[in-house]
Amino acid sequence: MVVTPKGGGQAVGGLTEQDFSLRDNKAPQKIASFRAFGDGNAPVEFIIVIDDVNTAFTTIAYERSEIDKFLKANGGRLAYPGQLAIFTDTGTQIQNGFSKDGNALSAALAQYTIGLRDIRRSAGFYGATERLELCIRMLHQLAAYGTKVPGRKIVLWISPGWPILSGPNVDLSTKERQRIFDTIVSVSTELREAGITVDSIDPLGTQDTGLRTFYYQNFLKGIRKPDKAEFGDLALQVIATQTGGMVFNSSNDVAGELQKSIDDAHAYYELSFDATPGEPDEYHQLEVTVDKPGLVARTRTGYYSQK
Repeated sequence: MVVTPKGGGQAVGGLTEQDFSLRDNKAPQKIASFRAFGDGNAPVEFIIVIDDVNTAFTTIAYERSEIDKFLKANGGRLAYPGQLAIFTDTGTQIQNGFSKDGNALSAALAQYTIGLRDIRRSAGFYGATERLELCIRMLHQLAAYGTKVPGRKIVLWISPGWPILSGPNVDLSTKERQRIFDTIVSVSTELREAGITVDSIDPLGTQDTGLRTFYYQNFLKGIRKPDKAEFGDLALQVIATQTGGMVFNSSNDVAGELQKSIDDAHAYYELSFDATPGEPDEYHQLEVTVDKPGLVARTRTGYYSQK
């Protein structure tokens, strides 16, 4: 959980357990444990995901230069260990091990060939569905990988996002909605248990205009029942927000947005509580408030009960 001023700004440190209040489905909960991290010594690792599945070749070339700028800043000395994940439709390459040597990561990035897609079997809705399925598979892979790494993991996913596939012309069957709901539950649970926060960084920035850019905001509310599930509930920006991460979509400064994400880890908090009993896959809305004027908490927005 990160605390910032209401209007945005640097993460705020120095708070205590008594400064927080927690609600689960609007019911006040007692905080069972509290930990504060800061001063750059927190157990944090980050993974930069370069998304070739949903990003055009020319955009990939630009974002690579921006990633390189970020990695080489400050003489290549990174605040936290990081690694690269190259996501393509033929598979995902996750670099072995984390490193605080930005120059070494930059050199590794230069070795990857990115930008040639193989998804040509379908077009339109069905081609978009294939891309979505690849992205969900990638989220599962990252979550499985994250469970093996201690501490907090920040996934910096650089992409305009995958197809939302929702709207008045999309008619889903009961079976399809159930499958989407099951996917929502599994992705949410796996990312939570792996300690992963996702930040969505749109490399198109100011070029990505129109209603599509903010359409994801219609799906931010947690889904409680399968008959309400839609593909939009699995959008990259929705998942990022629900993990307590940030969504960047209005700037071409990808390097600067990567740095903002990393700066977010300089001060953060972990709270635990005894979860309210519920049925399996029952959605619980979480709300954390800061009992100090002018401050807000950004954290995971909910969870699904497990057996």
